[in-house]
Amino acid sequence: MEDEVDRLVAAWRRERPDLDVEPLEVLSRVSRLARHLDRARRIAFSEHDLEPWEFDVLTSLRRAGAPYQLSPGQLLTQTLVTSGTMTNRIDRLTKKNLVERLPDPSDRRGVLVRLTAEGRDKADQSLAGLLAQERAILGELSRHQRGELAGLLRQLTAPFDNIPG
Repeated sequence: MEDEVDRLVAAWRRERPDLDVEPLEVLSRVSRLARHLDRARRIAFSEHDLEPWEFDVLTSLRRAGAPYQLSPGQLLTQTLVTSGTMTNRIDRLTKKNLVERLPDPSDRRGVLVRLTAEGRDKADQSLAGLLAQERAILGELSRHQRGELAGLLRQLTAPFDNIPG
């Protein structure tokens, strides 16, 4: 079965036989898959009236376990945004009644961000929708192939995830 990347690689091999274009065979497919995944994520989130960034914050809180709360600093670490961006996001989610701010009992100046019941429901429902979309994307692969692919991708991404700073 031939795909668009096969055609792209063949054209480059014809036009630039002096270059090793083998990386394109893997990374162009990863890039194309990322675009399809982004589209599927947006569909899954829009069905629950969420933006991707809202999903990221809500599910960070949901994964924290009961009572589903984190400090803004912990949310920054998990979502990789600036403190100003996180403040804005918390404000917007508070207005939608998906999170609430509470005083941090261990730091008089600090606050904790906690999921509301509505926020928890949205996180749970949108995660289920996302997983359905992702299962469809992976539908051509067997369970064994999915495990093998996950291992190979882990091998590629781990060095990036372990870079200090």
